[in-house]
Amino acid sequence: MNQSVHFITLSTLDLNAARSFYADGLGWRPLLDVPGEIIFFQIAPGTVLGLFESGAFARDMAGGPEDARLGGLTLAHNVASPEEVDAVVARAVKAGARLVKSPQKAAFGGYHGHIADPNGVVWEVCHNPGWSVDEDGTVRLAPVED
Repeated sequence: MNQSVHFITLSTLDLNAARSFYADGLGWRPLLDVPGEIIFFQIAPGTVLGLFESGAFARDMAGGPEDARLGGLTLAHNVASPEEVDAVVARAVKAGARLVKSPQKAAFGGYHGHIADPNGVVWEVCHNPGWSVDEDGTVRLAPVED
């Protein structure tokens, strides 16, 4: 199997709150929005985030409502500076995110904070000076010197 992810799909208990958070709060433009069912956002070249209403998600998985729960998941977003981490976290909290961890120096040497969207999905907003992406999409992670 090719080592790539094209869709990240999350079950969401409140699709309208998720739409408000991502579209209104973060300013993301939907790629496709099916009210009451699913909303897709392109989040990177060739990569889409899908937010699937939990009942529809469970039906799609041929399961019951208990199969639609989230757990043990974080998504990360890298930015250019510690100041940008602060700004993104503040903007998200203002838009309804729950502050999980205030922005601070990270154990890896960068700077990060954690927020949870209205569905409890935890996002790490991070400045990692050792992280980069080549023109061909190759991710580079180098040790960060203190």
